[in-house]
Amino acid sequence: MPTLVAAVRSALTYIIVAIYVLIAGAIGLLLAVPLRWKGLLYELGHGGVGLALALAGIRYRVTGRTHVPREGAVVFCSNHQSNVDPPVLYRALHRRLHILFKAELLKLPVLGIVMESGGFIPIDRGNRDAALHAVERAAQSIRDGNSFLIFPEGTRSRNDDLLPFKKGGFIMAIKAQAPIVPVATTGGRASMRRGSAIIRPVTVSVRVGEPIPTAGLTLADRDALIERVRERIHALLGQGPIE
Repeated sequence: MPTLVAAVRSALTYIIVAIYVLIAGAIGLLLAVPLRWKGLLYELGHGGVGLALALAGIRYRVTGRTHVPREGAVVFCSNHQSNVDPPVLYRALHRRLHILFKAELLKLPVLGIVMESGGFIPIDRGNRDAALHAVERAAQSIRDGNSFLIFPEGTRSRNDDLLPFKKGGFIMAIKAQAPIVPVATTGGRASMRRGSAIIRPVTVSVRVGEPIPTAGLTLADRDALIERVRERIHALLGQGPIE
C-alpha cells in the first residue's frame, strides 16, 4: 500500500477509534466501573479492538487454539514484534483476557482507568517493590479464575530473535500454579515500523502451543521454566506464517 494512502487510512483509524474510546469510555466510567460490571467493559473493549483492527486492515489467523485448557485460568506467554500484537491477541485468545501491562499506560486518559477496572494489572518495572506487589495481585487474580497475557520480552524485538525474558510473569504463574500457554505471533512487524504511527494492512499469524504445567513447581524452578517456554515459543516461530 502506498505510504500516502496508508497514512490517510491510519489517521482515519486513530480518529474514529478515539471517538469510540470517548463514547465507550464514558459508558464504562458511568455504568460498568461503579457497578463493577466487568462483562460490559470487556464487550466494549472487544468492540473497540475489533473496530480498530478492521479499520486498519489488520487480519489474523490462529492455529492451536484447541491447546487452551477448557477449564481453569492460564497464563498466555507471547513474543512481541509489533504494536499490533496486543490487540490481535486480545481478540484471538480469550473473551475475558487480562493483561499485565506497563504502568506508563495508566497515563492514557479514560483508557487507563477502564483497563484497571477491567482487571488489567499495571506493573512498574522500575520500582521493584511495586513490581512484586503487581505480581502478587496478578497471581491472586489467576487463582480467582482470570487468564492473563504476558509479553516476557518487556518490549518489542527489532528482529525475529527473542529478547531475554523477564521473570515476573513466570513467578506469577508459579505462585498461582497455573499452566503457561506459549504463543508465537508473526507478521505484525510489517504493519508498524518502529517509531512510525502509520499502520499498514497485514495478516498476523498466531500459533498457540501446548500448555506447560507449573503445578508442583517452586520459585527455584523459574529459570528452568523460562528456558522451557522460550524454547517452545522459538519452535512455534520456526513454523512460519499460517497459510
